[in-house]
Amino acid sequence: MKRLLILAAVSASLMSSACVTVIDASDSDDAWHGNNAQPFDEARDACRAEAGNRHNDAFRDCMAGKGWTRS
Repeated sequence: MKRLLILAAVSASLMSSACVTVIDASDSDDAWHGNNAQPFDEARDACRAEAGNRHNDAFRDCMAGKGWTRS
């Protein structure tokens, strides 16, 4: 019984060690999805130059115009 408990504890720790926590994932570039869109880096750079802050509606609209949407 003791062996089973130790095995369960080791197994649980190994399974949880592969988990990744992303803080504020909606703020990262990973939150964008595109289908038949322009290359992401080019679209992002152009929209930053056009709209400035990436946290405003103008930036989101610019990215949408280039085929990218934020999830």
